[in-house]
Amino acid sequence: MLRPWQISLSQRIDAARPEPVYMQIIQAVIRDIESGRLTSGSYLPSSRDLASGLGVNRKTVVLAYEDLIAQGWLSSAGTRGTMVSTALPDPAGAAAPEGREDSGQAEYRFIPGPEHPLALPEGPGLKLDEGAPDGRLFPVELLSRAYRGAAQRLTRANGLQYGDPRGAPALRESVAAMLKSQRGLPVTAQNICITRGSQNSIFLAASLLIRPGDAVIVEELTYEPAVAAFAARGAKIIPVGLDHDGICLEDVEAACRRNRVAAVFVTPHHQFPTTVALRPERRLRLLDLARQFGFAVIEDDYDHEFHFASQPLLPMAAYAPGRVIYAGSLSKLLLPALRIGYIAAPVDVIEALAHNVSLVDGMGNTITEHAAAELIESGELSRHARKVRQIYARRRTAFAQALDATLGDRVRYEMPPGGLAFWLRFASDELLDRIENGAAGAGLRFASSRSFQTRAGAPRGLRIGFASLDEHEARSALKALRSLMD
Repeated sequence: MLRPWQISLSQRIDAARPEPVYMQIIQAVIRDIESGRLTSGSYLPSSRDLASGLGVNRKTVVLAYEDLIAQGWLSSAGTRGTMVSTALPDPAGAAAPEGREDSGQAEYRFIPGPEHPLALPEGPGLKLDEGAPDGRLFPVELLSRAYRGAAQRLTRANGLQYGDPRGAPALRESVAAMLKSQRGLPVTAQNICITRGSQNSIFLAASLLIRPGDAVIVEELTYEPAVAAFAARGAKIIPVGLDHDGICLEDVEAACRRNRVAAVFVTPHHQFPTTVALRPERRLRLLDLARQFGFAVIEDDYDHEFHFASQPLLPMAAYAPGRVIYAGSLSKLLLPALRIGYIAAPVDVIEALAHNVSLVDGMGNTITEHAAAELIESGELSRHARKVRQIYARRRTAFAQALDATLGDRVRYEMPPGGLAFWLRFASDELLDRIENGAAGAGLRFASSRSFQTRAGAPRGLRIGFASLDEHEARSALKALRSLMD
């Protein structure tokens, strides 16, 4: 007669599941030992009896028993059979009721995630991103060649070992040369740390600057994942005003007089999400406040390469390198999936960053970094940038025309001087609510207008990227938006 525990075991074995049946048996036996259903010294049925009770081949049970014996869960008692190892301690908790499976939920304390994900989840329908490039435009053969060449060179040089947490020297040299020649930053490779994208840069900067209780100033509309990174470090988030010239510095100064401010986070080149540029006089005044109150400026220059109306302003890190941690990314030029960002900062800051990289990542992706360096040094990245700038400039114009033709006076916007997205304002919050509530039914996915707000009452709008959509896709998306307004 089969023992009672086998009944619960048979209920947990399912040949239709992807795990091999012998592995299901192993897992079920271990769970029964851990829960107290099977105690130390208990005998198990013979392999023949258990196979008959489960309706499986005897060899499957033999394989499971042999693995459990090898792992130390069971022991063989010769002719008397197989038993639970007597070396195992009695379970600390009471045995779980028969027939009740483990819930799979954590039984320990942890910090829960936010109510909604920071990244737009995958799903059906057309995704309207917040300003991503069109990955279809990057030649896959060019990427394949760069990876193949990097792997071959690294293999010959025995370079596929653990490396510098600051990143591959070749890529740091290339990034430093690019920042120095194109953006005026007074940097060398010693001032560069390669990261896993701009968000990783922001989190690493936060890990250096923020102690629990420190204040971080952000604009009332800003990049939600950055705010989440600061909050995760225990920062007090202080929203300040934002207008058509950028961050309101009177609010910044007032906040500094009331709080211990560790950092001010800004996206001055193309403000996220509104796309406005921070005026030169405000940049200088922000740096004056940084000197006066001793905070760092985190300058997120996430899409510097794309400016269509005029020459872009130099980053603040170009003329105040000691006050600014400069975060940039190659994701917009290459591909977001490659996850290559960088931080430019004083050497002592880079060394501290390297220590933090060692704690959480050890090092970057050596092959990807060398492939990216090859694309920069060969000039392929520059050629690709010139090509896509022309394409994105045309898409920007076509998107504005489609907005006017499709949405008319139901939407307000200003043609963005640069970047890869539009900031759309609607006639009323009620209309915007109707759009957001009906988006999924219309086959659209986009970031909520409230995801950009850092305080109640901040203006609402939608940030809609145009670069990743061809003209047909853009018109289809705007028609779907228009259908939600009626």
